[in-house]
Amino acid sequence: MDEQITRADHVDGHARTIDTASSEDSLLAAEQWDGYGGEGDYAKANGNTHAVMRAGHGIRDAVYSGRLNEAQAIEETLDCVVVGGGISGLAAAHLYTENTGRSKRCLILEDHAIFGGEARRNEFLVDGQRLVANQGSAMFFPPMPLSSTQKFYESIGFDGRPFQYQDWGGGQPVLPVAQTPYAEGGPHSGMFFGARFGHPEGLWLFDPWGKSLAGAPFPEPVKRELLRARKEKPAFSPPRSHGDAVARALDKISLEDHLMQRDGLSRGTIRTYMPYAANGAGASADEISAYADYAPDLLFPWDDSSGAQMFPGGNTGIARLLVKTMLPNALPGPTGLGSVFAQKVDFTRLDREGDPVRIRLGATVAEVKHEGDAVRVTYAVKDRLFAVRARSVIMAGGWSTWRTIPDLPESYRDAYRQFYRMPCLVMNVALRNWRFLAKMGITESQWFEGLGDSFAVRRIATFGGVPAAISPDDPTVLTMKILFTEPGLPLAQQATRGRMRMLSTSYEEFERRIREQFTLMFARAGFDARRDIAGIILNRWGHAYLCAQPGFFFGRDGKPAPREIIRSAPFGKIAFANSDLSGIMDHRASIAEADRAVKQILA
Repeated sequence: MDEQITRADHVDGHARTIDTASSEDSLLAAEQWDGYGGEGDYAKANGNTHAVMRAGHGIRDAVYSGRLNEAQAIEETLDCVVVGGGISGLAAAHLYTENTGRSKRCLILEDHAIFGGEARRNEFLVDGQRLVANQGSAMFFPPMPLSSTQKFYESIGFDGRPFQYQDWGGGQPVLPVAQTPYAEGGPHSGMFFGARFGHPEGLWLFDPWGKSLAGAPFPEPVKRELLRARKEKPAFSPPRSHGDAVARALDKISLEDHLMQRDGLSRGTIRTYMPYAANGAGASADEISAYADYAPDLLFPWDDSSGAQMFPGGNTGIARLLVKTMLPNALPGPTGLGSVFAQKVDFTRLDREGDPVRIRLGATVAEVKHEGDAVRVTYAVKDRLFAVRARSVIMAGGWSTWRTIPDLPESYRDAYRQFYRMPCLVMNVALRNWRFLAKMGITESQWFEGLGDSFAVRRIATFGGVPAAISPDDPTVLTMKILFTEPGLPLAQQATRGRMRMLSTSYEEFERRIREQFTLMFARAGFDARRDIAGIILNRWGHAYLCAQPGFFFGRDGKPAPREIIRSAPFGKIAFANSDLSGIMDHRASIAEADRAVKQILA
């Protein structure tokens, strides 16, 4: 990638809007929304692209409902249609074909330009070196032997073991570099304070936690609270199993209330200085079930001796292994991790007549309706409608599921109305080198104003042509997760306001803001945005995080949990998958929900 690949090549610089049938304010035009998409297989699939966003809003606004009779019918009846080609949909198709001896026909309908859902990657070419970073789903956790996750991994040719990562190649002093893009606050961490804290010129603290926040412009009571919460072991005894008395008690309160009780934090400290306390759920801690902080490790125990692991492009690796297993010729070459990572997708092999699994991209499902002894699935491709019949359907998508099934019982609809989803923007910034960070003696950073709140330079797993060593002279990608939380607001309001903030901000504006932010933070260490930034990719996810509010897991006020209403049984020939139903935004949950749904339709 050369220096000319910047916003000027992808945004015309003039504000233009489009009409929409919704009640929203005007939205951005395609070039202002998408911006630069990178290189390779995922160049036209950075997050929810403009085309995908408009198609999704078409479902929401029922723009297809008056045209359903125009659909061109495809005569054959399929055994199974899977709606959604993310991890859950791919896993459902894989498990369905494996459990039927690959004797049945399964079609995956996916509205994006490539499979994977949020398990996709961005690719850059910087000074001749190929760089990759996750668009969304990032880490995997080495499973316990004989666990369902381990067995699933083995079924797609993956042993689930920790990877080998790049060694340090930057000479002295050695800087520790993490395996993930998330800051942990170690000795080589920096904490930045700007105008919000009375330092418009910028103030840096290095190893702030090791130095007990000395010099941090926090009120002294806040410092004491934060240090106590970080350094002292709480007396609280966590739940031991999913559904035990402690787990059910936690599900009745918010994470914010739990942090106050367990760690002695004040509400003001959490909301003012820890707005991302529930960043794993995408919303503010006052709206999330306290049990959501414990559920993943209870439901999916793992071997934490080597820490969380990452494929070079995040859980894109899992998605690609799934496709390689089902459609070997779609990813030509050997079956090893390196080949599956490096090979280009042969898109012509994804949807071929006669294959037991077919993946149809760019297909937006408009309606799923029982029709006699089968299910009629109507979908749009480039505004043209088609219809297929299936003996069973697995709904593996997210927020649009209940809107596409016209005869869905009210109990299901009411449950789905309690599923709130928060937006997220994942920004990947490719740098030609990171000498300015090394000069400061840091490999990760945290801040409290502007876009995002942290990043960490990361070592990459060494397969698929990844260099064996890392140094500050090498190009790298900084990944930042940008949330839109507003503590104190109801969850539905946070979600709507956050989406509109993300929907209405152009690529050009986001790029300008991060360049200015990095200049303020790092210019004194030699950073120059024009020289050092090789490219910026935005991945907009309008409905990224299912937010499990109190009562989501075990119900409240004598009513069943909304997720259990949907999980307990299929609706006729339609079963429901997706990680939403677990309340855990984790690819392991996507796999588990797919497994349950497949077993239900095959029962």
